[in-house]
Amino acid sequence: MSRVTQGEEPSVRIVPHEAERRVDIEVDGKPFTSYIWPTTLKKPVLHPLLTADEVEVTRGFPPKPGERADHPHQVGLWFNFGNVNGFDFWNNSEAIPPDRQAKMGTILHQKITETTSGQGEGKLAVQAVWRQGDGTDILREDTTFVIKGGPGVRSIDRMTTLTPLGDAVSMSDTSNGEPAEAAKEGLLGIRVVRALEDPNEKGGQFTDASGKITKVAQMDTSSVTGAYTSSEGKTTKDVWATRGRWTMLSGTVEDKPATIAILDSPTNPGFPTYWHARGYGLFAANPLGQAVFSEGKERLDFAIEPDAPATFRYRVLILSSQPSPEEMEELYQEWVNEKG
Repeated sequence: MSRVTQGEEPSVRIVPHEAERRVDIEVDGKPFTSYIWPTTLKKPVLHPLLTADEVEVTRGFPPKPGERADHPHQVGLWFNFGNVNGFDFWNNSEAIPPDRQAKMGTILHQKITETTSGQGEGKLAVQAVWRQGDGTDILREDTTFVIKGGPGVRSIDRMTTLTPLGDAVSMSDTSNGEPAEAAKEGLLGIRVVRALEDPNEKGGQFTDASGKITKVAQMDTSSVTGAYTSSEGKTTKDVWATRGRWTMLSGTVEDKPATIAILDSPTNPGFPTYWHARGYGLFAANPLGQAVFSEGKERLDFAIEPDAPATFRYRVLILSSQPSPEEMEELYQEWVNEKG
């Protein structure tokens, strides 16, 4: 199958539009994604994500007609957690009622620190702060995105370093010795397009042609084709709450094959990650919620000390194909064995 580096290397352009609160990213002259930090979101995200065929694989923002309208905080590709010093960064959105906002957290884009366009790859580096609902800034986030492409392939290497701005920061998976349900919500997430949902997910809240949200008992699933496969051989709903080096979500979008894969680095805390992968369209890697996913058999109680920043590395692949598990494992090994 196509490799990220196969053939003539395409150009990658990183184009900032800071007044519009976004940075556009193109591969081979085609739109791929944008880094955005609109005032209507509580964190920066990459949205949308497109294949090399220019097929969109993320849910619309706002959701398009025929798409699910649940979980408004799930937009594009993002990174945050549901239990940071007891504050919920994951679920925060404009839909949170005023009486709950004090317990939420917000990630605020601060500045772009690097944009590099070039043949073969492009780089975008940004800085943000994590702010508790009480107004306290607790973490500095330094994130670098390296974008590559090839025939039928797009890739995002995300490296995020979190540095406490004062005391140690807790990202615990327990509360009073018991699994903390909030720790289920993490860490690297993608909300996918309707066609990549599980066809067994029948009902829910959907957006109609006029933009109205309606609760529906059963929707037409004839074009819904998504299926998860993990590195450990788990498939569909059985991937949830299991560990793995990688998981891919494959299906057909706009009559074209498509796959999104998240690859977990052996250097990450909690490797191999647990998968918070749901049939309704949430695809997430969460290495920090071990107590929840193991039903109390494991616990991590992750914390970041002021003198020991935490770094997380992931590769996200967007493929115009449906690779076999063996092919995906080959792509995974290719990544972890890269030099530099």
